Amino acid sequence: MGLLRLPEPYDFALSTERFRAFGPDLANLWHEDTLHRVVGRRGVRIRQAPGGVRVEPLDAGTRPVVRKLLGAEFDLDPFYAWARRDPVLRRLTKALAGFRPPLAADPFETLVTSITAQQVSLHAAFAIRNRLIARFGRRVGHAYAFPTAARLRRATHEDLVALGFSRRKAEYVLGLAAEPLDLAGLASLADDEVKARLVAVRGLGEWTADWFLARHLARPRAWPAGDLALRKAVLAFYPEAGDVRAFGERFDPFQNLTAHYLLTGRRVIGA
Repeated sequence: MGLLRLPEPYDFALSTERFRAFGPDLANLWHEDTLHRVVGRRGVRIRQAPGGVRVEPLDAGTRPVVRKLLGAEFDLDPFYAWARRDPVLRRLTKALAGFRPPLAADPFETLVTSITAQQVSLHAAFAIRNRLIARFGRRVGHAYAFPTAARLRRATHEDLVALGFSRRKAEYVLGLAAEPLDLAGLASLADDEVKARLVAVRGLGEWTADWFLARHLARPRAWPAGDLALRKAVLAFYPEAGDVRAFGERFDPFQNLTAHYLLTGRRVIGA
């Protein structure tokens, strides 16, 4: 295994907590203290190590995926310095020191995952997502490669409904698989333009676009105010918040990291 050094501070257990919180995730599988992910046609194993993580195999193909998956794109030092002025965030950043929010490595996977999570609990969403992965993905070692758009274009509405998708969500997923929008190219656009292009696709609303900015592109000002769990977390830590979307201005320019610390803080240590 090669050593992938990560920016300090870094806490492997906290940063991978999401992969265990809502049940198994076949595409990012936690097994025996190791995170498993398929990159290309290879199974990749990621384990805690002093100074970073041990990755097998570690090369030019796997390195950027693992770095993104483990949240290395976030710069914690300025966020922690800024957070000291806010009593809630000062407490959370101390309790969760080294937590780097995990990012979704693939844009298509990010959007399909968001569709599965629309208006259902994350436990239910993970179960449906896993059935999709097991049916249309490809197993390599412990984990599965998430189904590609090309693979899902061969699926039918009945296939997805049988996996637990509503008929409308099945339409959204199959429509997205056939969508000509260059998802990878969205990374070069400003936040507002990314949102405009995504919400123009049937089945992708503001909630999905906000989480795409937050969980895939790691945009610092992404603030998924329409997310029920985030609204509950904000109001638990800030009972005076009122309008959660407007309250997000309080955290500028660190809305994204704040959202992740509030959500994880409420789940791990409580309000």
